[in-house]
Amino acid sequence: MDDSGSTVPRRQLGRYLRELREGAHVTVTAAAKELEWSAPRIWRYETGQVPMHPNDVEAMCRVYGASRETIETMRSLARETKAHGWWHSYGEAVEDWFKLYVGLESAATKIRKYEADLIPGLLQTVEYMRELIAADQPGLSEAERQAKIDVRLRRQRLLARAVPRAPYLDVILSEAVLRRPLRDRAAMGRQLDALVENGRRHNISVRVLPLQAGLSRWASTGTFTMLDFPTEVRAPEPTTIYMDGPCGAVYLDKPHEIQIYEDAWRSLMERALDADESRELIGAIAKEIVDGA
Repeated sequence: MDDSGSTVPRRQLGRYLRELREGAHVTVTAAAKELEWSAPRIWRYETGQVPMHPNDVEAMCRVYGASRETIETMRSLARETKAHGWWHSYGEAVEDWFKLYVGLESAATKIRKYEADLIPGLLQTVEYMRELIAADQPGLSEAERQAKIDVRLRRQRLLARAVPRAPYLDVILSEAVLRRPLRDRAAMGRQLDALVENGRRHNISVRVLPLQAGLSRWASTGTFTMLDFPTEVRAPEPTTIYMDGPCGAVYLDKPHEIQIYEDAWRSLMERALDADESRELIGAIAKEIVDGA
């Protein structure tokens, strides 16, 4: 199965189970009591965070009064969720809450990213990764730091894959991201040069939101990622909005949530420089940083 294989079925299964529960007018608390499970366990299943055993799926379906045909369909989908993607082999180098995102990222056809603070992981140089990881987690051993770098480099490979077709990466960076240098200013110059080069690839767009652009709509959202999935399948995944921090992640995929972030993205696009102007500004800032070293 493809690397993305376990994640999308897991999300679909969770969504179906939530719809079955809500359609039966059963609360999470009531379902947990009937099944003698904890409410967080049901929540983890419904949000696709963990694979499910077919027997657990059947137990939930019975509580919700599902038909035999529905139960068999859900059991089949549960079997697909047991497959593991490449990221599981990296153990503690990938936080549990981040594994779901890596799977969804691998399954996406388009990744839209607004970054207010940092160069996005998919476009970071090794030098940038190394300083960022050292700043975030100074207590890590060199081997642990290298494992995290290896994970990030492995993620970057999806932008160059042939099968399935590589996703399109559409990035908007706040100008502040470019002006926040590494301790090694020459390394920051090389990172900005790499941004310019990546922006010339056929499936990558890098645009800059200048500081003078003012406030965009829903500016309070801060950094976010929007993942779009294949639409030609029978039950397509909804666009998913992702945000994270040092303690975990948030996933949003309800229609009104998607609309808010679509509006935010549209506003950012209207205010960002075009690709040529962005490359020119990135190059100018790189020169400033290196010359000021």
